[in-house]
Amino acid sequence: MAIIHDTHSHAREADIPGTVNLRPLAGDEETYYGQALFPVPSADPNDPLQWPSWKKHMILFCCSAFSFLANSALIGPSTYIGLFSAQFGVTPNTAAGLVNYPNLAFGFSNILFIPAYQSIGRRPVMLIALIMYVVGLAWAAKASSFASLMGARIVHSFGGGVCEALPVQLVNDIFFLHERGKKLGWYTIALCVGSTGPLFSGLMLGAGLSWNLFFWVEFAFGMALLVLCFLFVEETRYERQLLPSSPSSTSRVGQEVAEKDNAKAEEANTTTHQIELNSPTIIPPRKPFLHQLHLWSPSSSSVKSQPLHTLLLRSFSHLLVPSTFWVITTYGIFIGLAGFAFAFIFPLKIVSPPYSWPSTSSGFHSFATFLGFGLAIPFVSLSDRLAAYLTKKNNGIREAEMRLPILLPAMLIAPAGIVVFGMAAEKNLHWVAYMAGVAITQFGAYFYFTVTLAYAVDSYTANLSEMLIIMNVGKQAISFGMALNVLDWILESGYGKVISGVFGAVLLGNNLVVLVFMAFGKRIRRMVGRSWLAKVHARTVVEGEGH
Repeated sequence: MAIIHDTHSHAREADIPGTVNLRPLAGDEETYYGQALFPVPSADPNDPLQWPSWKKHMILFCCSAFSFLANSALIGPSTYIGLFSAQFGVTPNTAAGLVNYPNLAFGFSNILFIPAYQSIGRRPVMLIALIMYVVGLAWAAKASSFASLMGARIVHSFGGGVCEALPVQLVNDIFFLHERGKKLGWYTIALCVGSTGPLFSGLMLGAGLSWNLFFWVEFAFGMALLVLCFLFVEETRYERQLLPSSPSSTSRVGQEVAEKDNAKAEEANTTTHQIELNSPTIIPPRKPFLHQLHLWSPSSSSVKSQPLHTLLLRSFSHLLVPSTFWVITTYGIFIGLAGFAFAFIFPLKIVSPPYSWPSTSSGFHSFATFLGFGLAIPFVSLSDRLAAYLTKKNNGIREAEMRLPILLPAMLIAPAGIVVFGMAAEKNLHWVAYMAGVAITQFGAYFYFTVTLAYAVDSYTANLSEMLIIMNVGKQAISFGMALNVLDWILESGYGKVISGVFGAVLLGNNLVVLVFMAFGKRIRRMVGRSWLAKVHARTVVEGEGH
């Protein structure tokens, strides 16, 4: 297969993590948004960066579909809380545990899955997780007791939890820096739209269908996805030999200094290219399709992996990295406060006076979730385009913070939606007010989900797998803790006080952190990059694992 992408890009990361010189120089045959390619692909056609576009996008589709299905299966049964309470003879808060505890398993499963895909590869772990997911769904569909259903829910949620980490890793493996924001955006849309699961379960309930059938439908789609993943999700773990780094450069260098840096970079790379020309390199052929279906790839097994205890211990040290901690609080708060408040409160309010809707319509709020995230679809590439525009203005030097300005409108939009929803519940406003609150919040949530994650990956040089472990464990722990007794708390203290007051204030406080990173982000990156923590992480950094 012919080489698709130019292997002679001069793009290099500076000494400060998250500062990248993307200025194209002589010899750069391929640029995007006026930027050189980063990471620099190898000449090997088996390098995931060199795979054809249809292959990459099929992998993106598969992992996004898994995210949608796993999340819809996790949240969907929230519509049945009242039904579960009556059928199994438990309180509504206990029945809500059929969502809360699987949510915890959803995040904590990555303590096992992430080290596993580092050790044996992305492909086998995705297939194993999908098998666990469909087995758990089949078990749930046939469950006849509360304990059995709880066990089945934990199994399929444990398997589905990998979709919170592996898609990010796959996007990092197969796409370039200039396109990752858009690709993460599509994954985020799929993940978030999965929270419309209560809509589908509610419609099935309205049609007189049992809750068991909901799990059978999820099982059928899961099996179809398992076949697709077996056929098209090739192993993406690859050890790429990168060209030597260029001298460091900063974001606000003067024109004269920038030209000197680029001249040195060009000279260094010219020397490297001459060495390459004088040293014959055997480029292997593209693996045939049947070899792509192997569960274990030789190129994957050749990549050094870290022991499990090392990955776990080092992953928790990422709590000290401000950008990583911000992702954890952002996801945890949006899921634990907003997401579960919507899923628990609307079904209870809408079936009671003055609304008195039938219980079959209790998942109707998911229409607003779909609307909120749907309105964000036109903006999936905005962070990439904004960063490219600011990079061009900055003389070709990319700073990680260049994505952040698109969060400014969402900073206020999302908390406003929480306030509207809480006051609608407090004052028994028209049902449209509930819909507006959910849609407004979810629209703002999309930007924070996508951009904070991309910013964390961009701004710190580390093994992405370690970062993803603590991100998923942390956000799921926060959302679990916030949602565990949220229903009792809200009913005891009042909708307006808890949802509009407390939840709105907490969400606003988290969102305002964007101003701190916009003003001091580079200083923070420089400080962390020169700290003892960065030196510890640098000992086992794998090329291509970071940004």
